[in-house]
Parts: sequence; C-alpha cells; structure tokens
Amino acid sequence: MFSLLNIRVGFYLAVRQLRRASLWTTGLIVFVMLLTFLNLVVVTGILVGLIEGINESYRTQYTGDVILSALTTKKYIEDTPSVVAFVKTLPQVAMLTERYQAGGTIEANYLTRTNDTEKPNATGAQVIGIDPAVENAFSGLATHIIDGAYLEEGDYDQILVGNLLLAKYAFGNQPGLTPLTDVAPGTKVRLTINGSVREVIVKGVVKSKIAPLAASIFIPAAELRSLTGRTDQNVAQIVIHLVPGGDPDAFKALLLASGIGEKAKIQTFTDAIPNGVADIKTTFAMLGNGFSSIGLVVAAITIFIVIFINAITRRKFIGILKGIGISGEAIEIAYVFQSLFYASIGSAIGLLVLYGIFVPALAAHPIDFPFSDGILVAPLDGTMVRIGLLILTTVIAGYLPSRMIVRRNTLDSILGRN
Repeated sequence: MFSLLNIRVGFYLAVRQLRRASLWTTGLIVFVMLLTFLNLVVVTGILVGLIEGINESYRTQYTGDVILSALTTKKYIEDTPSVVAFVKTLPQVAMLTERYQAGGTIEANYLTRTNDTEKPNATGAQVIGIDPAVENAFSGLATHIIDGAYLEEGDYDQILVGNLLLAKYAFGNQPGLTPLTDVAPGTKVRLTINGSVREVIVKGVVKSKIAPLAASIFIPAAELRSLTGRTDQNVAQIVIHLVPGGDPDAFKALLLASGIGEKAKIQTFTDAIPNGVADIKTTFAMLGNGFSSIGLVVAAITIFIVIFINAITRRKFIGILKGIGISGEAIEIAYVFQSLFYASIGSAIGLLVLYGIFVPALAAHPIDFPFSDGILVAPLDGTMVRIGLLILTTVIAGYLPSRMIVRRNTLDSILGRN
C-alpha cells in the first residue's frame, strides 16, 4: 500500500539516488523536460498569437476599443456633433477620432491614355477623410508610412494611398482590386468621388496588415467634404480608445442605454473584427495542441526509457532492498519522485524562460508575418494546465517501468537471473 511510511522511504531513496546520479544525465533529462514544456506552450501560443496580432492591430489602428458607425440604412451618423460631445464627457474615454468615408475611384494613366479602348490604370477604393493630427495621435498612422510623407494641416490636393492599391507594394491582385502601376509619392492621379473629379498628388504610401487601411485612400476631412458636397459635420465613424483597464462591453452597454444606438451602430473591437477570425483562432489552437501533444509523447517515452534502464541496471540493488524489508511500493514511489523532480525542475525553468524572455521579447518585437504582427499568447491558467499534463504524463511514464522491475522475483533480481 502507498502508506505514509512507504512515501517517506520512497522519498529518501529518490533523494539518495538523485544525489548520486550523473549531473550530465540529470541535466539532459531536465533539458528534455524544458523543451517539452516550451513545445507545449510556445507552439500553441505562437499560432494563437498570430491571430491575436490581427485583433490587436485592428484595435490599435482601426476600430479602437469601441467603434460607432453609420446605421445600415444611413450613410453617416446623424447628429454627430452631439454624439461626440456626449461621448467626450464620459470618464471612460481616453481619446477618439472622427472619420468621413466615401467610395471613389483613383486613376493614374488618364494623361497618357490615347483612346477609350485602352484599359485605364484605375481601381476603386474607400476614401477616408481624417484630421491628420488627431488620427495620428489615435492610431499612429504616420508610423505606417513606408514611402513619402504623412499628411499635414493645410495640405491641399494631397492623399495617402494604402499599399494594396499600388502594384509596387501590393502582394498581387486582390479579389475586386487591381493595383495601380507606376504610381509612387509625387505621382499625380485623378480621384473621382460621386461624380466629382479632382487631380491630386500621392504624398505617401501607407502599409498596413489591416485590409480596411491597406486598401484605402486617406485625405484631409475638409477635402473629402468638399469633394462630396457635404456641408454638415456628420461622419461615418467615431472610433474610441478607452482608458487603461476600461471594459469595452460595459461601455457599449452604457452607450446603448443612453440612446446612442438609435443614431449609430455600436460595436466593440471584437464585434467589428471580420467574421472567421475567431474560427481561425480556434483552429490554430487545436493545431497547436495537436503538435504539442507529440512532444508530450516523446517526453513520456524518454522518461520511460530512462527509468527502465535505470531500474534494469539497479535490479540487483532493488532485490537487496526488497530482501532487507523495503517494500516494493516504496521503491516504486522512489522512481515516481524522480520523475516528478525532472518534470518539476524542467517546468520551473520553462516558466522563467517563457515569462522572463519569450513573452516580453515577442511583445516588444512581434514576429513579422505577412498578415499579422505575431505575439506569444501564454495565459497563466492555460500554462499551469499544460504543466499539470506534463507532470502527470511524466509520473506515469516513470511509474510503469519501475513497477515492471520491482514486481520481479526478489531472489532472481539479486542473482541477476531473467
């Protein structure tokens, strides 16, 4: 029976054997446990972090924590000034920006096209009217300029173009989108919005991994209002950053209770993220868990082999222990404690490496995937579950071979007979 006495004896035997074990062997086993732990956590964390990077990019660059947009039956948020004035009075709000929007067409070869049968170098795009200073403070748009310069107050007939709209910076043709050729900062293009045509100059190129930004044209709000013939101040979007620790869902509920929902569609950033992203995140988590389980099996086999060989080579010693009255259960418990030691030390070192190096390093320097700035997602509760799985698997893998050897005939073990 696994009595308290057997546990104490088993612990003593385990400590004695670990003290006499080779440091190289012990270090190698602990290293295997460390790699297994990191495999369990990091593989899944990177795959999930790839999608979390998309979510975070949407939040910081486009949707904020909460986004108010025009109702499906309207082109803009009615009575925008009063909505903005109310939102600014709320203590949960740290910052907001207002955006005008309109559909338009941008054409590059209109001066050199010789006849109407020649295919125009043109594409459709969403045109976003912004206050350059406010938008940059809100989303850091200026930091995403990869060529040219950012808009300034007083810029007239100048625009920023998303990288997906230009063949030089795009990843190829997108569905419903044909990138413009031979267009760069300084190029004059023709912008058409609601029948209004104006020649403008490309001042800068915005590169973003968020499609709504990468496929958009940015223009000062006053210019867009002039092109669309708008005299009101009703915008298409009001985007809000909450103070640190603010709850987007609670803030959304507050706006709905205040009646803002009658004038605008209210969404948290998770609501506004395109459909399918959450499903991809779930799928990647399943794939990560599947890949990680292979490492768990490898670790279990490693411990099984190590304990089995150890027990085989010490079979005579085990027989002597049994012969002088040490119970087989105590000897089995000794090997369980050894397995527990290897898994615990490996996991402890893994926690230090994970939260001391990997997580902060990838948070500061995300992995540059083509469509996301990937981070490492490793919530503590999920990590502790994986540690529990690793320890449980290792303990079982250590117990089985020890039981196989201990259960052999005592005299045969002492005499070395099979």
